Amino acid sequence: MIASPPGGFHGPVKRSVTIAGHQTSISLEPLFWRALEESADALGLPLNALIAEVDAVRILADDPPNLASALRTWLLHHRQADENYSQ
Repeated sequence: MIASPPGGFHGPVKRSVTIAGHQTSISLEPLFWRALEESADALGLPLNALIAEVDAVRILADDPPNLASALRTWLLHHRQADENYSQ
């Protein structure tokens, strides 16, 4: 049987970030915000810069998803790639 994550389940938290000189709001669950902050630190980037990079790649897609979905997808892929690399 599965268990809830440590601290339980939490809904999205909205934050404002600046991308390409303009403010935008992004709603992500706290778990994703923490993972983004950790990834930004690991890459030596400010959080806004990492989000801007994901946004720049996202808009090149044939059918771009919304930014929150792109961030979640990037994080999952990035974390899985890190796990595969360390094995």
